Amino acid sequence: MPEQRHAARAHLVPFAVWMALLFLLPILEVPSGLGYAVRTAVCLLLLVGLRPWRWYEAFRLRHAWLALAVGVAVCAVWVLPESPWIGGGGGVQRLYLKYCVLPFGKLPEPVLFPPCAPENCGWLLTVTRLVGSAFVIAAIEEFFWRGFLYRWLLRQDFLSVGLGVFGARAFVLTAVLFGFEHNRWLAGILAGLAYGWLAVRTRDLWAAALAHVVTNLLLGVYVLTTGQYGFW
Repeated sequence: MPEQRHAARAHLVPFAVWMALLFLLPILEVPSGLGYAVRTAVCLLLLVGLRPWRWYEAFRLRHAWLALAVGVAVCAVWVLPESPWIGGGGGVQRLYLKYCVLPFGKLPEPVLFPPCAPENCGWLLTVTRLVGSAFVIAAIEEFFWRGFLYRWLLRQDFLSVGLGVFGARAFVLTAVLFGFEHNRWLAGILAGLAYGWLAVRTRDLWAAALAHVVTNLLLGVYVLTTGQYGFW
């Protein structure tokens, strides 16, 4: 049991602190760009200090291509419904934006002053935003959602549950909760299903983490090259 509690803390704490700072820093009126840098630094230190990867085998290179493919596919699912190439702002796209992007029933407001754009916060904070979303929170989320919560829903002594074990109810619930962590809830649920499938299929949490990193990195590059800061 002490081992279970220690492992649970290692999986939970970085994610819990990230979410707490997400709500706390705006209350303290910390600028958004700086706030993301603070969250990234604090939670990276927690992740490195707690080392949740101790309970997993090393990444298996044979899973890299599948992880890359899933990561690219999830990025496409995230971006294409809002792109000018799909729908071009027509009725279907408006319905998607109104009901599949939180808050429900309201079209997203245009981002007039993107806080993480380099012209508003400087390239250092913009690059930190990109690195934090691609390499820090992606790993933290995989250790929490797929490494801990999914297996904990199957059995509270979660370390005894292999990554290849499939439980439909826990699998879907984890994906739905993951989806509603994001304002684009439908894309988030599909992403949660994809990352969860990859973890179960490969029995390798690092494969899911790599896919998540690829998605977030590509999404960040898309934001910076197109100016679509609504995704950030």
